[in-house]
Amino acid sequence: MNIPANLKYTKDHEWVKIEGDVATVGITDFAQKELGDIVYVEVETLDQTLDKDEVFGTVEAVKTVSDLFLPLSGEIIEFNDSLETTPEKVNTDAYGEGWMVKVKISNASEVDELLSDEQYKELIGA
Repeated sequence: MNIPANLKYTKDHEWVKIEGDVATVGITDFAQKELGDIVYVEVETLDQTLDKDEVFGTVEAVKTVSDLFLPLSGEIIEFNDSLETTPEKVNTDAYGEGWMVKVKISNASEVDELLSDEQYKELIGA
């Protein structure tokens, strides 16, 4: 299982890459394997400011639909438009081309509440 050490994680199986005051967010390799083949990613919260743990979108797999929860409070400043035509990027490159949104962080202290790669491995039993 691929769990990069340079990222932060949530209990909801999202990964977070922090670059200054911007966080790139996607779902983990573990999550995409659990969901199966991703057929649709919907994010209707672009340009909206949301609180931590609010739903920012959904990911649809062949057999299920799952909510996506924002790991940090802030404004959704970018959506990975390529997922509209090729949502399978989430399956093939969860930590690269499969990223979902970029968020301008409004409360930097929330970063400390995210899990390290070791804590996430423990959570999923990896």
